[in-house]
This record gives sequence, C-alpha cells and structure tokens, in this order.
Amino acid sequence: MSRSVVLAIDEGTTNSKAVLVSQTGEIVASASAPVPIEHPRSGWVQQDPMAIWTATQGAIADCLRKAPDADVCALGISNQRESVLIWDRKTGEPLGPVLTWQCRRTAAACADLKAAGHEPDVIARTGLPLDPLFPPTKIAWLLAHHGAGTDDICVGTVDSWLIWQLSGGRVHATDRSNAARTQLFNLASGRWDDSLCRLFGVDPAALPEVHDSAHIFGETRNTGVLPEGVPISSAIGDSHAALFGHGAFENGDGKVTFGTGSSIMTTIPEFVLPPGGLTTTIAWSLKGQTTYALEGNILVSASVFPWTAKILGLQNVDDLLDLAETVENANGVCLVPAHVGLGAPHWSAQARALISGLSFVTEPAHVARAAADSLAQQVADILDVITGSGMKVGRLFVDGGPSENGFLMQLVADFLAHPVTPCRNSETSALGAAYLAGLAYGFWPDLDALRSVISHDVPIEASIPDEERTDLRADWRDAIARTTLSL
Repeated sequence: MSRSVVLAIDEGTTNSKAVLVSQTGEIVASASAPVPIEHPRSGWVQQDPMAIWTATQGAIADCLRKAPDADVCALGISNQRESVLIWDRKTGEPLGPVLTWQCRRTAAACADLKAAGHEPDVIARTGLPLDPLFPPTKIAWLLAHHGAGTDDICVGTVDSWLIWQLSGGRVHATDRSNAARTQLFNLASGRWDDSLCRLFGVDPAALPEVHDSAHIFGETRNTGVLPEGVPISSAIGDSHAALFGHGAFENGDGKVTFGTGSSIMTTIPEFVLPPGGLTTTIAWSLKGQTTYALEGNILVSASVFPWTAKILGLQNVDDLLDLAETVENANGVCLVPAHVGLGAPHWSAQARALISGLSFVTEPAHVARAAADSLAQQVADILDVITGSGMKVGRLFVDGGPSENGFLMQLVADFLAHPVTPCRNSETSALGAAYLAGLAYGFWPDLDALRSVISHDVPIEASIPDEERTDLRADWRDAIARTTLSL
C-alpha cells in the first residue's frame, strides 16, 4: 500500500539532496549526490549547470529507491542562494557556467558602481549592498562573455533552473525569497525594478516570473526520475527555508544556522532599510502576503575550530571543545576569527584574525575556550544591532552541526542573554521546502497544521550574571577593534 509524501529537493553548494516527508512531518527517506565546484582562477567559483541537474536527478532516484511505497504528491525546492546562470530559452542549453555565491570575479565592477555613488539607492530598493556575492554584476558578466548570438535568454537563480528542468522547459519562474536575493527586485513594490535592470544591463524580459514561495509553478515533465504531472509546489532560498522549517511564523522569530560561517535571520512585518551591517530580505510569501527578515552573515564560524585545534596540537574538534569545557571562562583571552575578514555587522575585508588578552597565566584551555566563545560572540554582535534598531527578537532557533553540542549552545544563550531552541532534525531547509509545497498542494491545510508536526528540543536558557556578560562583551569589542589597528 502506498503512502503519500512530499518530495523536497535541497540543492546546496556542494551536493543535491532529496528528502521525502510524510504528513506527520517524518522524514521517510533521503539521499544526496555531490555537485563539483570549479575554481578556474583565484576568487572565481563556478559550477556546471548540467552537473547540478544530473546530481538532482541522481539524488531523487536514490531517495525513491529507498521508499518504494512512496507516492509523491508534490515537490518543493530549497536552493543555494545568489548563484546565477543564463540559458537559451529556445533550446534549454546553458550559456556558460553557474557563477556561485562565493564567486568574486565581479569585485571590480561592484567597486566601480560604489565609486559612482549607486550603493545608497540600491540598498534603498533591495536591502542589499553592492557586493559580488549578489547576482546582478555576475549576470552582466555572463551576458557579456556567453550571451552573444542568443536572442532569447533566460536569466535565473538555481531554483529557476531546476523548475525549468523539472517542467521540461515549460516554466521560467522563481519565488519572492530568491528574487529578493538577485538585487534586481524592488522589495517595496514587490516587482522587478526597471531602473536596477538598466543599471546592471539586464533585460527584464529575461527574468523569471515571480510567485509566492508556496505556489503551483507547474508540473513535472520528462524528468527521467519522477512521474509525469507531479505539482512543483514551492521554491525558496535555503536559509529562508530553514527559518520556515523551524516554524518561525511569528513576528520576531529567528534562527541561527551554524556551519563554516553562520546565517542569522529574524522575521519582521514590513520592509525597512537594514540597520548598520545587516541586510533586509524577503523571508517567504504566502497567499500574496510577504514576510520580511533581517539577516546577518558571519564569514568564519565553526571553521575556526579545526584551525584552533591544529595550532594547539590537538587531534580534532571534539578534543578542542572538551578542553574548552574544562575552564569556567577564557581568563581574558579573546580569539577573533577574522581569517578572511569580518562579516556582519562589521564588514571589514581587511581585518585579520587575532588572539588577545594573553598573559603568563594563559593555558591552552583558555585559548580553546576563546575559540568556543567566538561562535557565540559573533552572533551576539548581530543580535545587538537588531535589538538596538528597535526590532524585537522572539523565539530563536538554532540548527547546523554545532547546534548539536550543548556546551556551545549554552554559550550562545549566555552571550545573547536570550534562550535558544535546538531543532530535532538537521534537515531544516528541506523540511521548509516540503512544508511550503505541502501547503500549496493541500497536504497540510494551514500553518496551524504545520505547527502540530514541527518539533524542537527544550530551550536553553542563559545562565551567567549580567555583569559577567557585560565584561566579556566589552573585552570582545576591544578585540574586534584591534583586528584593524595594524592596517
């Protein structure tokens, strides 16, 4: 006997995942396939569009083999954000590579636009600063280097490419969360912005149609791995999907995704200019109603742990965190992981990592503890900007590998002076895409039905005195200032 499920495609930077979700929110089966990354020059990062599609097909096929009784009633897409490509609308053939969110090849173009004074207007329209992270200068590069001779071009983010492939080339569309990350979408008007398209040299006719995150974009056609006619029922950027997957449906709810870097996002009811060092974005849209969010991105988060373990002569990260837990505090030591500069809210590309506060009583355990503290201190920097701007922070969920470590999450709660709630399932992005697809299809009737299937662990409360937190935060701010003193 078959059981109805929603298929979530979670297309990340390094792999494509496929996850089957039941009506009770249970993950029935999952599979993944790697996606190669190319580095043709220093700072250039790209991928083969067909390799992404092939990996997606492979992940879906493997996932379905693990659940032969599954009946896929709808599918949703969660995708790596800001990565962009162009293809021929008539043939469906890619024109050049996918330029990923990591690619810095258009840094000079962004610098020129800043020098020409365009950034304030771009931020006012999109909530995003001029940076090669965002797609418009990458689109211009693709059009200049690969678009000649093609008179009908599609421009899209990875979700658009997958919708195109899944629909057999019938649908060129995206959702508002992904459109918001293109820096061509006006967040106030909710439309592609003609003046921004002119600024970056992009034909609006090449851009996808924009819909709600929960929307029947089309149906599957000639995928090779799925039946014909399965509704393509959601699309959403991966960080936004994780927020939705947590059930962060109330104003002020937020999440922290820990990984190599970290993403902090909290929902807000309307578009506002982003407070210093953060961005404003669209979290998702449902039934024409848009939920906005403030976001801050940390460049080096958990990736500081293996580096610190190495310089302390430890075998692995587990040894580092065990050592860190042997002392009550870092004894005045701060480690700022600005190995590739500082991200939000400081945004200093020139800053470099440092360890401060060393003395003759400093032990390796204090350095290990300072590394652990840095994970939480950086999140606290972003939350301080959000609360300092008058925005409220409600429930704060945490996910990603480090969220499974109780010691680290206790530090986060302590430095934020705010409880944090771990998720019981690590596939929050896939779950968010599945939940949205299920809403569009009617698998779940409303948000209340979703609330009943989303589960979390017990919140972790702050445990240190306010005076101690104040002193530790002051030491951290002093260390941050020192990262640029020698420049």
